Amino acid sequence: MNPVLNGDMTARECVDATYTEIDAHNKEINAFVELTPDLAYAAADEIDARIKAGQKDELGPLAGVPVGFKDNMNLIGSKMTCCSNFLKDFESVYTATAVQRLIDAGTLPIGKTNMDEFAFGSSTETSVFGPTKNPWNLERVPGGSSGGSAAAVAARMVPIALGSDTGGSIRQPGAFTGTVALKPTYSRVSRFGVTGVSSSLDQVGSFATTVKDTALTLNAISGHDRFDTMSAKRDSEDFTAKLDSSVKGLRVAVVKDYLEADGLDPEIKASILAGVAALETQGAQIGEVSLPHSEYAISTYYIIMTAEASSNLARLDGIRYGARAQDTKDVVDLYLRTRAEGFGPETRRRLIMGTYMLSAGHYDKYFDRALRARTLVKQDFEKAFADYDIIVAPTTATTAFEFGAKQDPLTMYLSDRFTVPVNLAGVAALSMPSGLSQEGLPLSIQLISNYYDEATLLQTAAALERSYDFTELPSHVAETTA
Repeated sequence: MNPVLNGDMTARECVDATYTEIDAHNKEINAFVELTPDLAYAAADEIDARIKAGQKDELGPLAGVPVGFKDNMNLIGSKMTCCSNFLKDFESVYTATAVQRLIDAGTLPIGKTNMDEFAFGSSTETSVFGPTKNPWNLERVPGGSSGGSAAAVAARMVPIALGSDTGGSIRQPGAFTGTVALKPTYSRVSRFGVTGVSSSLDQVGSFATTVKDTALTLNAISGHDRFDTMSAKRDSEDFTAKLDSSVKGLRVAVVKDYLEADGLDPEIKASILAGVAALETQGAQIGEVSLPHSEYAISTYYIIMTAEASSNLARLDGIRYGARAQDTKDVVDLYLRTRAEGFGPETRRRLIMGTYMLSAGHYDKYFDRALRARTLVKQDFEKAFADYDIIVAPTTATTAFEFGAKQDPLTMYLSDRFTVPVNLAGVAALSMPSGLSQEGLPLSIQLISNYYDEATLLQTAAALERSYDFTELPSHVAETTA
């Protein structure tokens, strides 16, 4: 329930309460890297004035709801650093479309959230502002690259936060933090104003504590945007319309390849099968599918993603904006030293890899073949969706791992093996909590739908939400609530 629209508190009081929570917990969790109180209070005062003027019925359901934004999204009145030394002083000169649409829906912009530098990572350990910690266990990572947004929602600092997902950067941290994490269909949500990593893979999505809040957020941020040439020209939808609908007759398939994969935590597998059984009890038709080309997805993804990233970030050269090395000898020395000093190790690794993939003699050998392999991954999903409405899979193979546990880059890259195929295909997917492990860490399940069928995806998630009845909170949140 929305306390502002219910009259339980004013929007300004809601901002006060939000910053009190952040002040109490952000120092240890490090979810927010910048707070925007001027913007938040200005938005709150506008909401309060409209309510006082008798215009409450004209406000949408998200009016007065605090939100956070990943720090690769532009918002006038804040910095946009991508959590990198390269952009540490960069001030936004415009606002990203998705951010603006959420603010136009009446939400309160609380601040910018931590992330892996330039969204390169799966643990939020590469941020120049230091790592974000998982609210469920401060010795564990929250996942990445949108770990700050995930942790902010999991710790109940804000009920909603936006993130970006290139290969699992929303769903994987959602799985690690016990939040509902949505990656919409590619082109469903505008990426204008969001720093591009891989233009054919990136998608803006959200974190929330409930499926309904996820649907309301998608209502607000989706839709065609003339500033994004890849934005789909589709009519607006109400993604809350089917949340209470029965799943009877829905065709649901489990990806048998994924459930039989080496290293899949037995507790995660058991929680997924329990969810599938619950759907079957509610009348869904259950089957199995195979996605055979997923075994090539990680290799394919890292070729395409790094190649596109090296092109997208070529503009960061120390000439136009951002960091600039001092006392350089010539323009070549300026380029080399600026990029060496401005980018962290993981960013440099991926940019070097991507440049290599696009170089003469290697384009056909690697990049062109990766594009063909991507088509095969996409065709696997198209074949599966010819017979089924929803695909069920793990989000991650394990629960949240400890800091420093994946120093080997290849081991870290494999963290996304169940999420990457979705981005290569461009379909929609959602991760949601499916229980707690014996260690007290969130378990998760991933639901995947066909292109632009988020309504069915959210309908299925709502049915599972009622079945799992996941009401647990991180210990410090529970203590605060008590």
